[in-house]
Amino acid sequence: MGRTSDARERLLEAGERLFGERSYGAIGVAEISATAGAPKGSFYYYFPSKQEFAVAVIDEHWRRQKEEWSSILSAEGSPVDRLHRLFEATAAVQREAKSGVGAVAGCMFGNLALELSSTEPVIRERLQEIFDTQVDMVGAALGDDRREMATAVVANLEGLVLLAKLRNDPSLIESQWDSTARMLEAGASA
Repeated sequence: MGRTSDARERLLEAGERLFGERSYGAIGVAEISATAGAPKGSFYYYFPSKQEFAVAVIDEHWRRQKEEWSSILSAEGSPVDRLHRLFEATAAVQREAKSGVGAVAGCMFGNLALELSSTEPVIRERLQEIFDTQVDMVGAALGDDRREMATAVVANLEGLVLLAKLRNDPSLIESQWDSTARMLEAGASA
């Protein structure tokens, strides 16, 4: 009986870390393979192209993030309380990244969307699906007929993560929660 390889998982972990530290365009297959401790041939065994690899990394990252979002958004409390916890959890991830590597990582999905949305349609389409699902999840937490508000909340969170990355300051996400709460309150009374 042959030995089971964990090369695919190691490649995905390496890709997620490298995409978080730099960019899609700055990283090659050789570096991904070396970081994973896997032969370059293993990369092409599991992933026919770097683009397909990126989609697999995105999907793995989303699988974990979606579980976290689901847990937070379906927990007890008012919709505003649950969204506040989502913002707090997002800030915590950015604080952890900063304490680990000295820099706010930002959002992998946002980073890749900014870099690749005009050049890699397959990646752009997958990222659109993820952001649409995020809006659906926030909309479900807010209640019926709240898609516009849910879109505004996701856009606000994504924008705050981008600014936190730019300023290398994860506290920006939490410090802007009050303005998000006011937006939600104004939308509820409209």
